[in-house]
Amino acid sequence: MKTLLGKLWRRLHFSNKIQLFIMRFFQDQFLVGVTGIIFNNKKEILLFKHTYRPHAWSLPGGYLKSGEHPREALEREIKEESGLVVSVDESLKTRTDRETARLDLCYTGILIGGDFVPTHEVSEYGFFTQDKLPLLRKNQVFLIDEVLKSNNLLHPLIH
Repeated sequence: MKTLLGKLWRRLHFSNKIQLFIMRFFQDQFLVGVTGIIFNNKKEILLFKHTYRPHAWSLPGGYLKSGEHPREALEREIKEESGLVVSVDESLKTRTDRETARLDLCYTGILIGGDFVPTHEVSEYGFFTQDKLPLLRKNQVFLIDEVLKSNNLLHPLIH
């Protein structure tokens, strides 16, 4: 039954807002999301220009699928949304939002490779230094500040 529902869900091609509304309407549990602070070898931060968010630029992320580890989910989401390949390393922070019944896990990682391909969710990508970040939500700026203060969380390739 779950497989049939999953196939039907993928074929309906609902917008992200409608998908979230439906999931939250029928789900009495928390949605589990993942967010990534991904660095290149210059210690610049990966941001996506999302087509569906009020703040167009944001950290990459998405939602876990059943049976998926959060690291795998973040790597999958970034690959699906952009074609970029990353390695997710350290857990940084867990955040809950009672109003939207969401649990969000933030990880750090590094870019491994891949070629950017625009999708219906991500129109552009960029790597930014902390002093050149575009407008971001406050909670994402906070996460970036936290990871940059904690050099021990950063991958050895970006020290």
